[in-house]
Amino acid sequence: MDNSHDVCDHVDRDNNSTCSTSTSSGYRLFDRQTTIHQLMGGGKAADVLLWKRQRISLGIIVVATVAWLIFERSGVSFLTLCSDVLLFLIVLRFLHANYASLRDKQIQTLPELVLSEEMVNYAAASFRIKVNYLLLLAHDITLGKDFRLFFMVVGFLWLLSVLGSLVSFCTLAYIGTILSVTLPALYNTYEEQVDGFAGTIHRSFSRHYKIVDVSVMNRIPRNVVPKDKPM
Repeated sequence: MDNSHDVCDHVDRDNNSTCSTSTSSGYRLFDRQTTIHQLMGGGKAADVLLWKRQRISLGIIVVATVAWLIFERSGVSFLTLCSDVLLFLIVLRFLHANYASLRDKQIQTLPELVLSEEMVNYAAASFRIKVNYLLLLAHDITLGKDFRLFFMVVGFLWLLSVLGSLVSFCTLAYIGTILSVTLPALYNTYEEQVDGFAGTIHRSFSRHYKIVDVSVMNRIPRNVVPKDKPM
């Protein structure tokens, strides 16, 4: 009996290890090794985008829709609307402060908004890293080192050009806002189905890319930087 139990336990362990390896070897979107919540930072912004704070997520959609209707349907420009809103708030605050001083009432103080040096340094450092990364990608593209990246950038820029000719910038920003709030939550819900479909497309694209790379790209002459001659 003990031997039979040992055999069963060994089989169960083998099945579990096989399942885990098959799951881990599957394609995951963005080549990630963590959950989608951790990939998005794991903070409050990730909670909002994944609809774990449904009121805030719904509020973003409502505010974006109202703003789009105001800008797109009324024909009011963004600069005009911002100027009118700031003008109204400043005049209202000025009249309220003077009315309170005439009635000998205590004026409600406003909180001071100050940017700390640490916050500015952190933002500048993160911005510098992203700009250097983009410059490195541009350098690789211009030198012809990565054809796959070249085609991806060309396709993305072409798609933006087509969308820009069809819709206005306000509508494009509205669509981007709605997609950024809804797509992560939908992907988090249907993660396995999306990863399976994306894996099929990725394998098909990789297979065709290898064919093009072998038959066409390898025949294109590339500039070779000559090595310095020894003194």
